[in-house]
Amino acid sequence: MKIHFRKATISDLPTIWTIINQAIARRKAEGSNQWQDGYPNQTAIQSDIEKEAGFVLTEDEVVIGYCAVLINDEPAYANIEGEWLTNSDFVVYHRVAIAESHLGQGLAKKMLEYIEAFALENEIFSVRADTNFDNGPMLAIFNKLGYTYCGEVYFRGSPRKAYEKTLVK
Repeated sequence: MKIHFRKATISDLPTIWTIINQAIARRKAEGSNQWQDGYPNQTAIQSDIEKEAGFVLTEDEVVIGYCAVLINDEPAYANIEGEWLTNSDFVVYHRVAIAESHLGQGLAKKMLEYIEAFALENEIFSVRADTNFDNGPMLAIFNKLGYTYCGEVYFRGSPRKAYEKTLVK
């Protein structure tokens, strides 16, 4: 099994959208409010790809995961109720989703490790992310990977737990 992390292409969009829909359904089944308001939608994913911010996790060339990865590009983070660990450049990721068929294999954790490597390749030593207060799987990954809770940020009027991890060369 060869796992790779690469920029998404427009031809990946149908598979990515299937994976995102599976994640939306999982959040709902778990009783989470996250992703239950029409976001993310196909337009947001297509925009990620067009901005070269969409990334996929692949197994033997088959897309099995998706996320958006941006550098210094999250306006909501400027208004944190709390305090970030750093005040320098940062990588931020959103819309993390793994295909239903590949759950329970540690692939979301693997994807975040690829994101950390991406940050270091760009000489950025801070990775930030946020999640809904009731997204237990993501909160567990933040804990496992050594993220620090920094406070709350707001998206579309809803509070989200904000985390940061500082990286070492």
